[in-house]
Amino acid sequence: MFDQLSGKIVNSFNTLRGKKRISEENIEQSIKEIRLSLLEADVNFKVVKAFIDRVKAKAVGTDVIKGVQPGEQFVKIVHDELVGILGGETEELKLKSDPAVIFLVGLQGTGKTTTSGKLSRYVRDKLGKKPGLVPADIYRPAAIDQLKTLAGQNSIPVFDTQVGQDPRDIVKKAKSWAKDEGLDVVIVDTAGRLQIDEDLMTELSDIKKIWTPDEVILVADAMLGQQSVNVAEGFHKQLGLTGLVLTKVDGDARGGAALSIREATGVPIKFLGVGEKQDALEVFHPDRLAGRILDMGDVLSLVEKAQEVIDEKEAEKQAKKMAKGEFTIDDFLGQIKQIKKLGSMEGLMKMLPGMGQMSKQLEGMAPADDELKKIEAIISSMTKKERQDHRIINGSRRVRIAKGSGTRVSDVNKFIKQFEASKKMMTQMMKMGLGGGGLGGMKFPF
Repeated sequence: MFDQLSGKIVNSFNTLRGKKRISEENIEQSIKEIRLSLLEADVNFKVVKAFIDRVKAKAVGTDVIKGVQPGEQFVKIVHDELVGILGGETEELKLKSDPAVIFLVGLQGTGKTTTSGKLSRYVRDKLGKKPGLVPADIYRPAAIDQLKTLAGQNSIPVFDTQVGQDPRDIVKKAKSWAKDEGLDVVIVDTAGRLQIDEDLMTELSDIKKIWTPDEVILVADAMLGQQSVNVAEGFHKQLGLTGLVLTKVDGDARGGAALSIREATGVPIKFLGVGEKQDALEVFHPDRLAGRILDMGDVLSLVEKAQEVIDEKEAEKQAKKMAKGEFTIDDFLGQIKQIKKLGSMEGLMKMLPGMGQMSKQLEGMAPADDELKKIEAIISSMTKKERQDHRIINGSRRVRIAKGSGTRVSDVNKFIKQFEASKKMMTQMMKMGLGGGGLGGMKFPF
């Protein structure tokens, strides 16, 4: 979502290269470009003005730290201020009641019901609590069925709401149901409208009086930009929001909502919806997002993701095989499948410092994900013996593998050559004690 904004802000720092000090004159062009970039990204103009004023106040007259280039110090100032407008600190869910109650509110079409399912998974898998779901959107019958389906897929208890029930009655009965189920956290998927209206707010206020929530979280569509800020302000005024979830962050939105909504409303962003899958919900870390925008990477998130999806015992086993020179193409295929669990190669590159801009320079070349698919196809066309010992793959076998994988013989030759070179290099590194570090202690044999 932040690709365009990131590129423009990072490029604005070029005017400071070679400068010996930070002055109002030599940051003037950078400031202009940053201001324009933020406005083009649909960031609230008041937020932009306050941000630029703070950056200038900190930058002008600042003594440059010994050993640090002025441009680098200016980037640090911009980073710190970005973290500030994004909220500064990571805001955790505040769940104190027994059971704790979370109301998800918002307009129709923002992904409220899908987010309810994702949040229940997060509460169970990350917080270790027993969640339950309450469908309270009676105006869209599909929402009730959708939430019940999501609950079934995730093995989450769900209140048996029926079409035609009054939301107030649903919430009253759900209180007893939650106790009977022994739930720790109850997530209520409330009704939405195409726009904020009096009837909606009256209904939400009524159910809030019936069951006082620990959290009232607005689900807002990041694609709406400035409009999301207006919606958040409207809900906050009426209900007293405690948090926000920005959905569709994986889309091509300009990023203005994320950079405006916290500063404009004072309500913290708690989660980002980054895809359709039920595990595609990320805790919002202001410092990490600021790092991504400035192409500083987000190694912490990458490590956390690796620890979630990589089988450490299997990785350890493969590392030992690599050290002994016993690593096979079959093992290589297993590693590819592990890496793919981390997400797209493009997404992974953006989490590494400096690689966001480099990925733009590689545009036009074959995408890394397409190359991985080609390699998988080639390996899948090999027999078990060929995957265990690639040395038996002669000319006729290479022709057969190419035909079976829909590739050329030259592609097969290229893969085998690269595999042999990588295997040799990594075996040498392992023997020297340089390999197997990987992400967060995960060991990668290539």
